[in-house]
Amino acid sequence: MLPPRGLGQNRCRLPPSARAGLKTLSIHDALASAQADWLALAGSPRQIVAWLAAITGAVLVIAGAFVRTMIPLRWLAVASNLGFVVYGALLGHLLTFVVTTLLLLANLYRLREMIRLTRQVRRAVAERDHSGVWLRPYMQPQRLPAGSTLFHKGDAADKLYCLVDGRIELSEIGVALEPGKIFGEIAFFAPDRRRTQTARCVDDCTVLSIDESTLKQLYFQNPSFGFHLVELVAGRLTQDVRRVEARLSAAD
Repeated sequence: MLPPRGLGQNRCRLPPSARAGLKTLSIHDALASAQADWLALAGSPRQIVAWLAAITGAVLVIAGAFVRTMIPLRWLAVASNLGFVVYGALLGHLLTFVVTTLLLLANLYRLREMIRLTRQVRRAVAERDHSGVWLRPYMQPQRLPAGSTLFHKGDAADKLYCLVDGRIELSEIGVALEPGKIFGEIAFFAPDRRRTQTARCVDDCTVLSIDESTLKQLYFQNPSFGFHLVELVAGRLTQDVRRVEARLSAAD
């Protein structure tokens, strides 16, 4: 015979006074547990230092979300990694310690690269050095035989170049590039992003190239690099204007 409807449900229900007692008891237990944990933490300098380091690391991670440039962001990442490394080491959290140590090493390496690039760019700007030596660690080498063409006028611009050795002639204006010079940068700023000259190898040449994606990464990671690149373009355009003026004067 089936029990009356609702009988089983009434058996599982507690009176309001009993539910209130359980709620009061659970809150009391939670407060007591939190108080015990706090007393245990206050009595252990190791745990105090560990938790302060973890809180500092978390605050620095949040602060990094509001930083726009890469070098300050890397400094914040290094400091936050240090905080979590201390936390993992003091409390014996092996996974936290290992992961944050690896992140710390990676951030230190990237920070060192950015600082070195920044110094090289500033030195190049101060010395008016357009040789592109500071870009070489980020470029790929390419060997070209004499008579070959690196790019034609009207080609899509996807790379920036630096001549290591040999001679390259810009056919339309009859100018031979010297080894060590950067070229091909103007097309990156042209509205149609097309080559404005044809680059032909007069001799056997070694050319270094950097693709547009890497160039943009360097630009966003290091604003000084972007300013130097703009200065390089402006200098090249100024030379072209002077060359045209000289030809017009000679014609007159």
